[in-house]
Amino acid sequence: MHIEKKNNLVFHIMLSGYELATLISAARWVAEGAKGELTAEAIQQLKQLVANYDRAADKLRERESNKE
Repeated sequence: MHIEKKNNLVFHIMLSGYELATLISAARWVAEGAKGELTAEAIQQLKQLVANYDRAADKLRERESNKE
């Protein structure tokens, strides 16, 4: 995952196919009323996606603070 800030309201986010599929499946699950429970594998994939996002967001903040 890679995040670039284009302006205050626009970001470019590059995701792997795996990350995109995980995000879309979680969004679909929530949009459909979040019935039932997520599988252990789905929960692990979401945790990894969030960790990838956190690392990419930290890198973005570092780049932004280095510009100032």
